[in-house]
Amino acid sequence: MKRVALVLSSGGARGFAHIGAIEELQERGYEIASVAGTSMGALIGGMFAAGKLEQVKERAFALDRKRMLALADISMGPDHLVKGEKVMGILREIMPDIPIETLPVPFCAVATDLADNSEVVYDSGSLYEAIRASISIPAFFKPQRNGEMLLIDGGVLNPLPLNRVTRSDGDLLVSVNVSAHSDMRLEHLRETRKRNRTSAGRLPALGRLPDENFYSVLSKTFVMMLQRNAELTAQLYPPDIRVDIPMNRFGGCDYDKAARISSEGRRRMREALELYEKTHNIHSSSSPA
Repeated sequence: MKRVALVLSSGGARGFAHIGAIEELQERGYEIASVAGTSMGALIGGMFAAGKLEQVKERAFALDRKRMLALADISMGPDHLVKGEKVMGILREIMPDIPIETLPVPFCAVATDLADNSEVVYDSGSLYEAIRASISIPAFFKPQRNGEMLLIDGGVLNPLPLNRVTRSDGDLLVSVNVSAHSDMRLEHLRETRKRNRTSAGRLPALGRLPDENFYSVLSKTFVMMLQRNAELTAQLYPPDIRVDIPMNRFGGCDYDKAARISSEGRRRMREALELYEKTHNIHSSSSPA
């Protein structure tokens, strides 16, 4: 059995792809010996390390628009839109908080300290404190206070923490990046469909948003930062198996598409493993999914 050091990226709802990727790894006979994650990667990775991935999957796959809105504890603070307490409440319903160092699988989560512009790595202490800090998307979730630290999303500095995962002799470094560069073929298809709808008169000429607006500029800026930082980290710490999912495949807020996103993660992991096994002449112990 091949041992894997697994690294899971940030990416909002796209991070549900990590569920399918983990399932595919295990079904093909790979042992996940350690996990590091950022943001949604920290949430999925942490709950997997605690042995609770199936329960998280069950809750995620049941999400629809109505349940999503119910989880948005909007508070409109000066530095956030959502408190994030309801999301953490769901995790506490699955299991009580436990120390990271007692998890069956070594795990760490990455956050960013806004107070001194530094990366914070949680490899001990409260699991839920680590997850909550790591998922604090700037200007969306309320930043997490920890002493003098003001913690926000780890993706700001390290969206794909290949340099933080625990390694052991002979293991494989496997990364899943759900915010990889966009698939331009998909972009072209969407633009073509948009033009066709416009020419057919199904889109009103008035009232449409301009090509760029406040939200789109902010979003694209954050995306560029995530992708550049993830790529630089991958160059410094090249994974043995690299799964890249174009970020325009799904949206960061597509929480009601968890099952489809998870299936995409499984498919992409399967393709990456098949390529690795073929290249290294390895016979997989997988069973059909």
